[in-house]
Amino acid sequence: MEGLFSPAVSYQFEIRPAGSGSSVAAFTRMSGIKMQVETIQVRSGNDIRGVKEFVPVFTQYAPVTLSRGVVGDNDFMDWILSASAGDFTGPTGAGLRRDLDVIATDIQKKPLVTWTLIGAIPIGYELSPMDASRSEVLMENVTFAVVGIKRTTAPGAGK
Repeated sequence: MEGLFSPAVSYQFEIRPAGSGSSVAAFTRMSGIKMQVETIQVRSGNDIRGVKEFVPVFTQYAPVTLSRGVVGDNDFMDWILSASAGDFTGPTGAGLRRDLDVIATDIQKKPLVTWTLIGAIPIGYELSPMDASRSEVLMENVTFAVVGIKRTTAPGAGK
């Protein structure tokens, strides 16, 4: 089995601004990444057989929710909250889109696969309920709208 790709485990992943070397958040759950391409069927003008082809028209990405985690960086949290209304103004949209890396790691925390969420904008934040009668860990959930994705496999991943 030498040389086969070692599978990533879904409970170990880090969140970083794209290209950054340091993590800003850690989550134990991600909703997943979903891309859907709308198509139309057309017949090429020189096709004598009359066969329709599918032509891509629009691409849509579902929002990505990171849950059951914690944001450990104040600047990252300030960016998340900057998408909401302020004390005297609504969100401006300035500087809201950022690329984020979701990095799946192996047991030794070595990167295996990175999914870059392109043009991510925070569209939701939730803090778990605080209840003194229960002994639960405090969790944060963050939802991002994205305009694209990129997938990169780390060199030598799984070896």
